[in-house]
Formats: sequence, C-alpha cells, structure tokens
Amino acid sequence: MRIRATVAAVSGALALSALAVPAAQAVTDSGTPYTLNVSFSNVSIAKAVKVGTTNAVSVSYTYTMTHGTDVNIAASDFYTDAFLYHGTYSDTAPELYGAPATCTATTSTTATCKGTVDIYPADPPSDGGLMNAWAGGWSVAAEAIAFNGQDQQNPDMSKVGYKDQSGLGSTLVQRYSKLTTTVSATSVTKGGTVTVSGKLTRADWEKHTYNTVGGQSVRLQFRKSGTTTYTTIKTVTSDTSGNVKATATASAAGYWRYSYAGISTTPGVSATGVYVGVK
Repeated sequence: MRIRATVAAVSGALALSALAVPAAQAVTDSGTPYTLNVSFSNVSIAKAVKVGTTNAVSVSYTYTMTHGTDVNIAASDFYTDAFLYHGTYSDTAPELYGAPATCTATTSTTATCKGTVDIYPADPPSDGGLMNAWAGGWSVAAEAIAFNGQDQQNPDMSKVGYKDQSGLGSTLVQRYSKLTTTVSATSVTKGGTVTVSGKLTRADWEKHTYNTVGGQSVRLQFRKSGTTTYTTIKTVTSDTSGNVKATATASAAGYWRYSYAGISTTPGVSATGVYVGVK
C-alpha cells in the first residue's frame, strides 16, 4: 500500500500497490483531490527496529483516526495507513510502507487502525530497501484516501478525497549489529590473566554484508559461575577493523563476554559468554 506515491504528481500524496497497477499508469492528472475530513493521533510504534542484510522486517503500529460523518471508512475503496519517512517530510524524502491498515470503528467518528511497515533490505531502496546513510531516526506519518466510487486506475481526482499528516511519532531504523568473544585459554591459574578478544560488525544495507565498526566503546564483562549478572570489568575502544582486545585477572571461574551499548544508527548487542575455568 503506497497511497502517497500514486498521486504525487497531483497532490504530493498516495500510492496503491494493492491495485497491482504500476504507479506511472495508475492515475492521470484530472484534477486535485479535495482535503479529506480526517485526522490522525495517538500513534504507537516500536522505539527501534533492527534491520539486517537480507531478511524482511515488519514493525507494527497503531493510531487513532478521527473523521467526519461524511467519510465512509467502511467503503471498499477507502484506504488508510501509516508510514515512515526519513529527514524532512517531502515528496522526495525516503519512505517505508506496508499493507493497508485495518481499522475498527470505536464511535461514529473515530476508529483504531493497525498495520505494519515492511522493510526489505535485500531490495533496492525504491522497493523497500535501505541506504546506509538512512540509519537512525525516522518519523511517522499517516494518510487516508477515499475514491468515492471512482475508477481507481483512472479517477477524476477532483472527486477523490485525500489527507496526510506528518510528525506523528518517531522510531529508529538501525543497522543490525553482531559482536563476538574469544578467550586466550579456557582454563587459567587463579590470579592469572586471561586475554579476551572480539569483533564488532554491523549490517551494510547497500552491499548486503556485515562491515566492521571502529571507534566504539565496548565493555568487557564477567559473570561468575553460579550467578546470573554480568559485571563490567573495563571498557575498550574498537579499532578501525572493529577488533577489541583486553586482558583481565581471572580470580574465579565464569563467563567472559563483550557488550556494546549501541548508538542511534546501530543497536546494542552482547556477545555469548565464553567459559574460563580457574585451577
């Protein structure tokens, strides 16, 4: 469902992939849509979504749609959805969509709408893929269109109602991260030293692989056998190849790992703990 792109040439809005009609052929310029009597509020969406290099990711949302009594939201040619946009809201801003939202009337003039935004990192940006530079903050907009019985492939746009509304919320779209941990020995003498190494990488959406991440603070942590909590022993910085390395005193048997808190473009991640026994 891409309402916005279908009539961008006319009103800066709408595309309907649900119609299985190429956007370039979907409408002709036969007028300007009137402003549909709807508004959007109470948007709820995940604070962050982690996207790797190949697997499609869906993020759910809900919102409240308020509409006039003249708007028939149960009509078969009425559509609404929420979508994400990056940067300033405009016809050229990167946008991410999903299927049409499903709305349930709560009063005669309000409805609760639910849907998903679907991200396809293996696809080109024009088809739901991503550019690395787009990692970080995205904003939420919502839209609705009423075709009012018009031929959806060639409507008289002056008889079509449309409304979009930006700045309704925000989320982070992040490059999925990975972190490894290895140790110099799986058993050491009590009071001896253990060298712990690791590597931090994150998804490259454009090359569909994982690249190293340098200059990041990564915590070396230890969990004593028989306990459930990791304690930070020291913090190191990843080099240009994403490598981290540190030595520590092994005073008890337990598990060593690296943990990364993350930044806006890259989510936090903790490596699997590696057991080191103490003799």
